Amino acid sequence: MSETKRKILTSTQKAKIALAAVKEQKTVNEIAQEFGVHPTQIGLWKKALIENASQLFEVKRGRKSIDPQSDPERLYAKIGQLNMELDWLKKKSGISL
Repeated sequence: MSETKRKILTSTQKAKIALAAVKEQKTVNEIAQEFGVHPTQIGLWKKALIENASQLFEVKRGRKSIDPQSDPERLYAKIGQLNMELDWLKKKSGISL
């Protein structure tokens, strides 16, 4: 009995196979033979592609939300606060640089 290794495909390869199935230019069996994947698996990927395709277009246009951690004004204020604290600590400890 021959042992065959399980074929591991990337998401890009799976999408390519599912798109080929959606196009219906070839039969599922022909696609399965071409890519070395079981026809049932191709059917599952095709179904998943069709069901989730609408999510690609759900993104709304407009300004992207700004990450509060990267707000420049807040960062400059924090730098100023840290500089003041550093100056205060240098003064209290007697260190002169």
